[in-house]
Amino acid sequence: MANNTSGSPAEPTPEGRGDTAPTAEERPATGDAAAGGSAARSPWAPPYAQDPAEPAAGSGSTAGERRTETTDPTGRWAGTGGWAGPGDSSEPYGSPASYAGQYGYAGGSRPNPYYRPGPEGYGGYPGAATQHTGAQQFGAQQFGVRQPGPERGAGRRGIAQLGVLVLIAALLGGGIGGTVGYALADRGGSGGSSGVLSEPLPEIDTAAAPLSPVEAVAQRVLPSVVQLRVEGQRTAGEGSGMVLSADGLILTNNHVIEVAANGGTVVAVFQDGRNATATIVGRDPNSDLAVIRAQNISGLTPIELGNSESVRVGQQVVAFGSPLGLGGTVTTGIVSALDRAVSVGGDSGISEATVLNALQTDAAINPGNSGGPLVDMQGRVVGVNSAIATTGAQGGSIGVGFSIPINQAKRTAEELERTGKATRAVLGVSLTVGGPRNGTGAVIREITPGGPAEQVGLRPGEIVTRVDDRIITDGNELIAAIRERAPGEQITLTVGDRQVTVTLAGQTG
Repeated sequence: MANNTSGSPAEPTPEGRGDTAPTAEERPATGDAAAGGSAARSPWAPPYAQDPAEPAAGSGSTAGERRTETTDPTGRWAGTGGWAGPGDSSEPYGSPASYAGQYGYAGGSRPNPYYRPGPEGYGGYPGAATQHTGAQQFGAQQFGVRQPGPERGAGRRGIAQLGVLVLIAALLGGGIGGTVGYALADRGGSGGSSGVLSEPLPEIDTAAAPLSPVEAVAQRVLPSVVQLRVEGQRTAGEGSGMVLSADGLILTNNHVIEVAANGGTVVAVFQDGRNATATIVGRDPNSDLAVIRAQNISGLTPIELGNSESVRVGQQVVAFGSPLGLGGTVTTGIVSALDRAVSVGGDSGISEATVLNALQTDAAINPGNSGGPLVDMQGRVVGVNSAIATTGAQGGSIGVGFSIPINQAKRTAEELERTGKATRAVLGVSLTVGGPRNGTGAVIREITPGGPAEQVGLRPGEIVTRVDDRIITDGNELIAAIRERAPGEQITLTVGDRQVTVTLAGQTG
């Protein structure tokens, strides 16, 4: 979204190719600590209880490491569309495995200054467009019925009879019309307004009517939602965020604020009308998360965090944010899927690609929603809105949006607040990503010397089909499964007909 770049994106590989992407160790570290950001009491609550839970054509990619939504749609469902996203900039991430069909994931509308067309794959960030398209009015379309001509062979006698019938009908119609018209005029009195227009409006209901579930959630969450106005050296846009502490700590997407990382500005606009300049505390392109701090402000309402492991398919959720710059927008929907592997961004030269292990929702998410909260019906955050799918470069929401699970976001944000950088889990392999999505698993292309995979005897050419109980259908699925874990965690991989237990390593930047 800005002219600065934190990494080189990988171009998607056409089907049939299997090039190797650089390993995570070769990628530059990114993460900015903002100057002037005062230390504050950690907003993070104690760990929450565990409950039940459930994710592309590019060149080689590193599992659990950066695979090169920050440009336009990058992936297509084996068709012509691409993935894009809903954040401050409508920029998509890399590309996922190809899906049958014509529609892909794409970012926000072209007017968005952050818009960047991309290759095939899951798309991008629903960033905010700074140019707003006016509403269009569509007139009623009139459908006429063609009147048939007279039947051939009809004589003058028939015409004469028809004339008599028409005359009788006209006389009857005139009589009826006159009678009805008189009756209506008599009811109308002296010509004033008639019907409901003459009735007074009801008194304002001062009684405390019970709130609907969505109303109650909106009242609880809106004070904690932030609109972000971002300017870089050459680009500008808007996005969303959520309040983490009363003194101004805010969580958002990296692609929302990255254009301001080198000399730009971020202004946070709060629901009570106040605004404040914000500085970047830390950002992580790999997870597409960032923490900023609003300066010289107090008395904010921190949002309540939930547990994304408790989320179920079909459960109701509410999305908040600033689509197209319209702050304080509320939309509703359900959780459509869990553990959706979404590869977005990376080909624009501004953002690197990342693979999200996302919650999928049909709640409307549009350019400008990125960084805003997805909450459950208790008003607790379960995800960070980050990407959308569209059927074209100009599209908005089609009911396919993606949010970063809050459990992963919380872990990353805590580290960003503390150190300005984030550490991600790595397996130590490069994968063949691309080709048909045939469900055969993730093919190991290369092994990183000394990495976790080498230590347990994994070899190039082997195919990973499961991570614990999660089925792995392709390289992006494996990357997403590793991405959601923390460094030091143990996982069980199913490789061919054997199982191996691996302790994940960590990599910063």
